[in-house]
Amino acid sequence: MVLMKMKFPFQKRVKLAQGLWLLSWSATVAGALTFSLGCILKTELRRRAEVMDNSDIHIVPNTLMIVGLASLGINYFASKICQDALDAGRFPRWKNFLKPYFAVSCFFTVLMLLGVIMSYAMKGSLESSLKGGLRNGIRFYKDTDTPGRCFQKQNIDRLQMEFQCCGNNDFRDWFEVQWISNRYLDFSSKEVKDRIKSNVDGRYLLDGVPFSCCNPSSPRPCIQYQLTNNSAHYNYEYQSEELNIYNRGCREALVNYYMGLMNTIGAGVLSVFLLQGSVLVSLRFLQTSMEAVAGKENTEIETEGYLLEKGVKETIKEYLDPVLKFLLLKNQVEEGTAAPATT
Repeated sequence: MVLMKMKFPFQKRVKLAQGLWLLSWSATVAGALTFSLGCILKTELRRRAEVMDNSDIHIVPNTLMIVGLASLGINYFASKICQDALDAGRFPRWKNFLKPYFAVSCFFTVLMLLGVIMSYAMKGSLESSLKGGLRNGIRFYKDTDTPGRCFQKQNIDRLQMEFQCCGNNDFRDWFEVQWISNRYLDFSSKEVKDRIKSNVDGRYLLDGVPFSCCNPSSPRPCIQYQLTNNSAHYNYEYQSEELNIYNRGCREALVNYYMGLMNTIGAGVLSVFLLQGSVLVSLRFLQTSMEAVAGKENTEIETEGYLLEKGVKETIKEYLDPVLKFLLLKNQVEEGTAAPATT
């Protein structure tokens, strides 16, 4: 069953080829934009690599960069095909090229759509990665003399000031780790000794936070130590008063930032996907309408163009069968070469 059959007089084919030429170059620019958006997202993710536990989220920018580069090649050849479509004598040279071209183009166009879907669906993976990464970042905050961790303090402080956040979930995360290095503790002090002895693991814990948690917008000078002790500060109530440190956790701040960035990029790439789909559909109509002209003396006759010569299932099967046969043959060859080796 032929799908979406349409009649194409000569003038309509010419206009289709000319319009498609412009559309393909627009899609080429859009492909370059997709690649650029992937690079921007990749750069932003790498900037915060020290607070991410894994790199699973990088599949999104990697996919966008791949399909962006592929789109440049796909649309370059589309523009060349459109030029030759205006000359019935030159178009037949593309006959053997077009079938694999459409297969590759459809693959990368579907991959582009998957990139859009992943940009909206990776929130759980991003949140999990940040949860582990920030937990380790806070734990290693004090290790300024340890190779590989010497910049951790600087990175966490800059992060908290830039995103106006404190801790992983909130500022209380700092109460659970020793974030002051032993190098800066006076072990002859009774207070230091008592705090270390009161902790099972022998750590110096306190209800305080680093300076980078302080909110400069607060009218009160920053209170960063003894946050839970109402008697340590004048006119201060820990439970009821709004603290002059950031209340939002850095995981929430970073998830909101990256998801906002990926959702914006996803919307832009979705537009590119629709443009790319339009190029392939139009090119398919141009191809099938021009094939009917091949071998005819009068090239200005009216022809018919269609999207699919057969049904969707039959077309997919037609394209997949050669691939499956190739894989099966390759597997048989490998088994054949492995058998003599074992004997």
